[in-house]
Amino acid sequence: MKKSSGLRVELEIPENVNDVALTKTNLKGDWINFFLLLLLYTMQGLPLGISGAMTILLQSKKNVTYKDQAVYSITKWPFSLKLLWAPLVDALYVQKFGRRKSWLMPVQYLIGILFMYAASDIDNLLPETGKPNIKILTYIFFMMNFLAATQDIVVDGWALTILKRNNVGYASTCNASGQTIGSMIGSMVLILFTSEEFCNKYLRNTPAVGGIVSVKSLFYCWGIIFILVTTLVCILKKEKDIVFEDDHEKINVVHNYLLLWDILKLPSIQILLIIMITSKIGYAVTDNVSTLKLVDAGVSKEDLSMIETVMSVINIIISFVIGKYTSGPKPMSLYLKIVPSRLLLNIAFALFIYYTPKLLSLNGYGYTSIYYYPLLIFLSSIQQILMHTMFISTLAFFSRISDYRIGSTYMTLLNTFANLAYIWTSTASLGLIDVLSFKECSPNKCTTLKNSEYPCLISEDECIVTVNGYYVEMLICTIIGIIWYFAAKNTLKKFQTMDSSHWLVNLNKKVSANRE
Repeated sequence: MKKSSGLRVELEIPENVNDVALTKTNLKGDWINFFLLLLLYTMQGLPLGISGAMTILLQSKKNVTYKDQAVYSITKWPFSLKLLWAPLVDALYVQKFGRRKSWLMPVQYLIGILFMYAASDIDNLLPETGKPNIKILTYIFFMMNFLAATQDIVVDGWALTILKRNNVGYASTCNASGQTIGSMIGSMVLILFTSEEFCNKYLRNTPAVGGIVSVKSLFYCWGIIFILVTTLVCILKKEKDIVFEDDHEKINVVHNYLLLWDILKLPSIQILLIIMITSKIGYAVTDNVSTLKLVDAGVSKEDLSMIETVMSVINIIISFVIGKYTSGPKPMSLYLKIVPSRLLLNIAFALFIYYTPKLLSLNGYGYTSIYYYPLLIFLSSIQQILMHTMFISTLAFFSRISDYRIGSTYMTLLNTFANLAYIWTSTASLGLIDVLSFKECSPNKCTTLKNSEYPCLISEDECIVTVNGYYVEMLICTIIGIIWYFAAKNTLKKFQTMDSSHWLVNLNKKVSANRE
């Protein structure tokens, strides 16, 4: 042991402490833990899917603007802010109860309670007619995603120790598959099973008013499920905290934040975080605005939800299929191969959305082209496959370089910047649509009304879009994405071959003041 000046005592770290075992992956003896992680990530995905589906429900209402959508997109931010409280999750717990369960149980109980609270007033917050209460909906789903983000911190840290070291690469498979399954169920059930049109068409013999379930009853149901499943996990799963089996003392909150600062001071981490936070700019419009543009063009939210369900199933399959490719030593090589294809897909989506109004009502005769939906499914499938593969590759790389001794803090730091890349580009891309769009009233048809954002619509006349901000943004983002690719690819390739010492920090055993 080597004592440093100041507050900390540093431990010498074996060179291979963070290396994944070189033995072949084998889930024998780990299957129960694998499925537990899959279940927990699925529960995490449920509120994410529901809050995401709310975006489509809001867009289907005529009185919701892109500025409203930008405000509601704040609900996605907790996953990009969780770094602020991740050290608390790593340091504060009741060791007898379990390092991860101390946080997992109350967080999931609170999600269940919040679902029930939302159910009690959802009819007023999301009325059939009239404008939704965007402000309150944003508060509710922000808090729900805050709790889901906290659960993510816990499960990410648990995944590094609950699985054997040679199986740790499967943590990204559980993460990606579980979140996808949860998001699919949450989104699909909310949009389709509450839709009168869908239920009358596919689920009922006799047409009736409303869906087979109401949003209110659905939210109550999810609340009960969260409470029941959390109780079962609490009773049936015993946690073994391997971090302190080697006579290491518990790291307190102050030390966790100091460790976080030490991680941030690593040159390799600083470069990686810059790369990550800018990595989504190239696809921001395609990922965040294209679906809403399809709704504006006339594609029904039910059709989009069914397509999204198909995409989710594809993503689940992909998670398991590509696991063997991302569990190797160079997961980011696969990531880099996909980037050019994703940038080319921007052009495909821009063209597709441009021609969507014509294809939905071909030649003005009121019928949809037989090629439209197959083409939409094809483009969406390619987008989801590429996006999901990149996501899993990134998670696998993070799992490989993270120090499992401070797993929650380290993984949360990396995931925070990866999530932040998606979230800030989402809010920015939605907010800039109206800024980059220019409209004017049809000649001699309407009188411009002062203090009105949509004077033509208010006077029941037509507006002419002279410049569509969607296509302007798409062009700008694609150019930035090309620049990012050539600037970052060599660095990411190099990071995969670097020794583990470039990613490790010395753990503090205790504050000198406590020793003295």
